[in-house]
Parts: sequence; C-alpha cells; structure tokens
Amino acid sequence: MNTGEPVVLDLNEVRAGAGELVGGKAANLGEMIGADLPVPPGFVLTTHAYRAVADPLELSTAAQDPAAARELIRTAPVPAGLVGLITDAYARLGRDEPVAVRSSATAEDLPFASFAGQQDTYLNVVGADALLDAVRRCWASLWTDRAVSYRETNEIEHATVRLAVVVQRMVAAEVAGVMFTANPVTGHREEIVVDASPGLGEAVVSGSVNPDHFVLDGHTGAIKQSRLGDKLLVIRGKAGGGTEHSTRAAADGEPCLTPVQLRDLAMLGRRVQQHYGAPQDTEWAIDGHGTLWLTQSRPITTLFPLPHTDKPGLRVFFNGSVAQGVYRPITPAGVAGLRLATGGISAAVGLRVPDPVAGPPLLAVSAGRLFFDITPIVRSRVGRAIAPRMLDLMEARSAQVLRDLFQDERLSVTQKSPWPFLRTIARFGRRTHAPVTVLGALRDPARARNKADRITAEIDRLLTVSDGLTHAQRLAFVETAMPEVTGPRVARIMPLIPAGFVLLALAGKLLGKDGGAEELRMVLSGIPHNPTTEMDLELWRLATAIRADKAAARELLDTPKEDLLIRFRVGLLPATIHSGLTDFLARYGHRAVAEIDLGVPRWSEDPTHVLGVLANYLRAEHPDLAADAQFARAATEAEAKAADLVARVSRRSRLRGKLLRFALDRVRGIAGLRELPKYLLVLTLARMRAQLRLLGEELAARGQLSTAEDVFFLDTKEVRAALDGADHRELITHRRAEHQRELRRKHLPRILLSDGAEPEAEALANTEQVEGALTGTAASAGSVTGIARVVMDPTGAHLEPGEILIAPSTDPGWTPLFLTAGGLVMEMGGPNSHGAVVAREYGIPAVVGVSGATERISTGQRVTVNGSSGQVTVEEV
Repeated sequence: MNTGEPVVLDLNEVRAGAGELVGGKAANLGEMIGADLPVPPGFVLTTHAYRAVADPLELSTAAQDPAAARELIRTAPVPAGLVGLITDAYARLGRDEPVAVRSSATAEDLPFASFAGQQDTYLNVVGADALLDAVRRCWASLWTDRAVSYRETNEIEHATVRLAVVVQRMVAAEVAGVMFTANPVTGHREEIVVDASPGLGEAVVSGSVNPDHFVLDGHTGAIKQSRLGDKLLVIRGKAGGGTEHSTRAAADGEPCLTPVQLRDLAMLGRRVQQHYGAPQDTEWAIDGHGTLWLTQSRPITTLFPLPHTDKPGLRVFFNGSVAQGVYRPITPAGVAGLRLATGGISAAVGLRVPDPVAGPPLLAVSAGRLFFDITPIVRSRVGRAIAPRMLDLMEARSAQVLRDLFQDERLSVTQKSPWPFLRTIARFGRRTHAPVTVLGALRDPARARNKADRITAEIDRLLTVSDGLTHAQRLAFVETAMPEVTGPRVARIMPLIPAGFVLLALAGKLLGKDGGAEELRMVLSGIPHNPTTEMDLELWRLATAIRADKAAARELLDTPKEDLLIRFRVGLLPATIHSGLTDFLARYGHRAVAEIDLGVPRWSEDPTHVLGVLANYLRAEHPDLAADAQFARAATEAEAKAADLVARVSRRSRLRGKLLRFALDRVRGIAGLRELPKYLLVLTLARMRAQLRLLGEELAARGQLSTAEDVFFLDTKEVRAALDGADHRELITHRRAEHQRELRRKHLPRILLSDGAEPEAEALANTEQVEGALTGTAASAGSVTGIARVVMDPTGAHLEPGEILIAPSTDPGWTPLFLTAGGLVMEMGGPNSHGAVVAREYGIPAVVGVSGATERISTGQRVTVNGSSGQVTVEEV
C-alpha cells in the first residue's frame, strides 16, 4: 500500500493541531502525552486509513441509510499493506497485548460539541485478528444512527467528517470513572466532580451503574459533598479478550476511592485544565499497582461562558437578555446598539459613563447575551432592601435567587451607608426633573400622557434623516442617536415608572387587611395607554376587517405565509389586507420578535410573523375570544374591583378610602406608560438598523461583505474600519458560525457568579424535587384548563384559540399570540414583567417564573393554569 500520506502514527507523534488527520480524541491524547500527563501508550490509524477503505465505496446516501453504510464499511476489504502496518504497530506494544480500540472522528471533542459516545469503543481486544475486526467496527460506527443525528443537530456536514482509530494499551482498572474539572451542573469553576466505580470506566460512562459521586474543592481536593452509589455492576476484562459483567449481591456502603486518591485526581485535573486553559471532561483509571492514568480529555461543552470582568473578588452578573424575554443570542451590531442605549440613558439620568460607545461600566456580554454586574447592589445595605422587592414585581425567581445570595459570606455588605444611594437618587431627580414630572402626573395624568406623546413625536422627528447622508454621517447617526436624541428624552419619562410602583405599594398599604395582593393585581387588568396593547388591538381590528371580507379571509387562511409575503410585496393581495397591513406597518413596522437586537429584521422588512398572527386571529371565531371584547371586559372588571376595594376601606376610614381611590386612579392613569421607554428605544434601534443596512449594502457592493446583512455581525468601530477598506469577511464567517451555535443553547442562567456558579442551579441541585410539581409566581388571576402549546420562538408559531401558551419568556413580539391563548406559563418573569402585564390586560390566567416549564410540559398535554395560586398542573396521560 502506498498512499503517500501517513496512515499509522505513534501517539507521542501527535499534537492538538492534528485533528483533521487523527481526529479529536487522538489529538487530545497525543497532546497530553506531550505535556507529560499519564496516558497509556498506543498508536492511531489516521483518517487516510479510513479513506483507503471507505473512498472506493458508494456512500453518497449513507446519511439516509446508515445501517447499509455500516455494513458496507464493516465488510469492505482492507488493503494488505494497511493490514501489515496495523499489525506491525500492534506488535510494538507487546505480544497479544490487551488494547482499547477507540473511534476518533474529525468532528469530535470540539469546544461546542463533544460527540461523547457517538462512535464506538472496544475494550480488552487481544490478538491481531480481533484488532482488525474492532478497527472495522470503529470505522463503521461513523454511521451509527446516533452519530448521524448528532452531526445534523450540530449542523456538521456528513461529507466533511472522517474517522481515525486509536489503539492504546489497556489499563486493567481496579477503579475508574469520569472527572469534570468544573461542576457541570452548577457551573462552579472551583469545584471538581468525580464519579467512580470498581472495574472498567465503561460502567460509569455508559450509565450502567450507580457510581460513587464526589464534589471536591478545586484547589485542595478536599471532599465538599459525597454520595455513595450501590456500584452493583462491575465490568472487567476477560482472559483472552473481551469484557464480562458481574453483579454484586449488595452495596457495601464503602467508597471506592480514598481521600488520598481523590486529592491525586484533583491535582491531575488541575494539571489538565491548566494545560488546555479551559475546564475539561476527563476519563481516568487506577490500575492494580495504584497508578493513575488518563484515558481521555475533552472540553466541557455545556458550561455557560463567563462574562469578562477586570474587577477583583467574586462578582454577581444579572442576565439582562433573559429579563427582557430574549433567549436568542444578540448580534454584534445588536450588542453595540444596546451599549449605546444603556450608555445614553445612564448618562442622561446622571450615572458615570466614561465611554458612551462602550456603554456603562457594569455592562458585560457573554455568549451573545447581555449581563449587568450587580455586585455593588448585592453588597449594599440599601441595594439589598430595594433590588429584591423590585424583582418581585418584574422577575420573581431572580428575586429569590438574589435573596439566597445574601447568605453567601463572600458577598457580605461592604456599603452600609445610605448616602451614596441617596446622592444617586438626587442626581436622577435633578437630571430627569423627576419631582416636577411625578407631581404633574399625580395632579393630571392626562397632561402627563400628552407630554409623553409630545416627547414621542419629537424623538420620531429627530430620528428622521434625509436620504443624502454620506457614509460617515450615517455611521455618526448610529453612534449618536441614543446618547444625544433618545436617551435624554426618554429620561424625562422614566420617573413615571417608579412613581407607578410607589403608588401601587401605597395602595397595598392603604388596603391592609381589607384585600390581598391578588385583588390588587386585578385592578391592573385592562390598563389603557400601553403602546404594546394598542398595537395588539390594532392588529385585532385589522383581523376583524379581514374576517368581514370573505374572499380576503379565505386567501389569508389558505395561502402559505411565504406566498402571502410575495403577494404583499408586489401588491397582489386583496385591498383589505394590503391597505390594512400597510397602515399597521407604517406605525408599528419598527417592532419585531427579539426587537432589542437591531440585528434582527423588523416587521416592516419581513411581515411574515404578522401575517401568521392575523391568520391565527381569524381562527378565533367565538365572540368571547375577541381581543377588544376581552380588553374591555378586563377594564370593566378592574374598575369594579377598584370600586369594591375602595368601598371596603371606606367602611373603616373615609380618608383611607379617598386616598386609595386616588392611588388606584393614578396607577391606572399612568401605568400604561411603563412600556413607552422601551417602545422609543426600539424605534431608535430600528432607525439605527436602517442606516447600518444602507452601509451594509455599500460594503457588499464594494465586495467587502458577502451580503448586506453581514454588517450586523460587526460593531460600529469595525464598520468604520470596513468603510476605510478593512476586510472583515473571515471575522464575520466566524461570528455567524458562533451565532448559529448559540441559537441552539437551551439553558441560560438568570444570575451568574464570576466563579461560574449558577445560584439557581446550585439551589435546585440541593433540593428534593417533587415529581410533577410545577410552581411559579401568580401573575394574572383565574384558572383555566386547556391543551399546552410549547413555543420557543413566536415567529411562525401557530396557536389554536384556547390553547395554553408555554414559553421561556416573552417580549412585545410575542403578545399578539396572547389574544388567542387560553392561559400563559412562562419560565421567566414576575407579576409585573411584560408578559404578566399583557396577560392581565387580556384577562387570561398566567403563571410566571416556572423553572423548566418548556422541558417539563409537552405540546398536546392537558394542563391547568391557576393564575391565583401560581400552580400549574399537568394531567397524566
């Protein structure tokens, strides 16, 4: 055989950069040998060996018929020259030496996809014939059903993947297992987790045994937690080859590792992590002589990346993306826009912002999500008093996580004086004219709303720019719109938001024993003057007009959304739809799902989602489901409840009754404005997006970008450099790939510590879970039973009238779905989060802050949502 390429390499010849030749597993093993880590010796059959066997075969349809592909490879002839090279390399390990034969794919042990267990491994292989058979089976395992599915899930092209095979001297393990150099459950980077059981590690890796479980201090190796398993199954090598399984009669109650062995493991784990510079998922074994061996190391792919900070000590990061109902990663341009937005508003209210383009110093970004360093709040006496109470209204589960953090000695109070907080409040009041704004709103809410309308019109006017701007002027607009136009003006509206909360708290105090929080929340139903509610009702009115035009309604319901979009753009839709949608987009086309990311297309660019929502509305034919009727009914019931509460209190004290009536009237008069600042920020982001899009078109025309949309994978500094001639196409390709990977991330921490720990995950890990119990925060009163519909992304989602919407979180782009929902369950949010507010306005029961709701509830299950008690019950099938 003469391929001209290496087909067999000793592992000590291999290093980390050789993944395309030897696969991820072999590259890591060779790298560890080079770092003087204890790895059993062996060799690797490179991907050229696989190609020598597989390339002559017809494998073009392998992904469609993996079983046939496996059989083709397993029975294919192996060139005699390759057989000779394999047997010679095996002989160098020793005569009939027991070996482990392990697959090593080129798409394996990657930073974002481990491919753990996707291809096959054969243990205690003895003899040349058995080795050749095991090698063939490893090659064939590139096409196992699970490997094919895993590649497709991770969007890895089948045609680009090749397989190498590692052959290593077998470790006759007395005890073996896995070790994570960071806690994979809680994310804690300073903990090491070890699972161990007697015999070969295959029992632990395959999940066939209940192993001993240890959580170790990452620095000292001291045992922090231990849970002994029964370790009933033991796998050991047999004489002459193969393995045997034996079952112990009963657990002996003794750990299979000593404290000294655990400290040795921790020390080894630290060495491995230090070498790779990242937490590792390792496999290890201890032989009969007490020697500790490493048999594998790969990155832990599930850890959430840590936000960067240069501040000392333990830091606490709050997930702003999740708080805004945005689970998807934000594009680089979107991050730049939010830095400008938060920086502009922070400066406008008197906070220190050294660099408006970079945003406030407490802002951090990780995995495309926005985080805020709230350590100063956590370590302040005033912050501890106020922050959890605010989160109780906005994001209740985060409030509880925050309260639990107060018990952490590492986060003890360092700012005991209230004066820094009071000085900040004083600056806020001066810069925003808060006393005048709040007193004016209390005196005359209508006048305050008129002022807000004038500010809105002023921002809209100042954000309207001519078509004749130069490229430099367009970019200058993007960087100045927030800090110079929107930020200072939105700051003049912002005092009304805390004023509403204060009035609500006052109402609760005045109500006292005459009513509860649930009844007070009912008064917040059907709140007028909310720009998001007004948008939803406007869309409903359009659907009503289309329903009255039978031909238009039939076209909307029977035509695929993609075709509807084409017909709308060329003006071929019925006039009722075309004119109505055109008018709607003229007013609300700047909005979108995940609209805080200016990298996301607006509805004016792609109204497919709006067309789908209109079709959903047409299916809601029952009069009681009419959104305008629901909203009016909710408002009437809220007014009646307010009158009832006032009457109760007045019987005890006429003065308290008058004060309660005043507080409730003013709350209903100004509470709808709480959505206006975000509405204006989104409007500004849309105008910034439009200018960036034009710059993207220019750069694409020059050949510096592949498409105009690529501009949203650059920040403003990079766009400026591109306009000056810089080529960012390679950077954009990398960022797009990273963005696609992040879109698949299923778990996001609400609160994250700088040591990697997720406090909520730690609490759950230490809590006995009650089977089937789903508890959250009551958000909108009432109880409803219906069929669940789990929706992770509202774009294109179909919700039948009366179905229960199960969502991770929501932003205004979701709320059109609320009009046909029978109830709402969200993983995130508090009783005054956006989704809760809109649910109350539409009078649908809602429970928010239900951990894991989208995983624990499946579409089609029958669920009962009790928006009064915060309970969600899933009926057994």
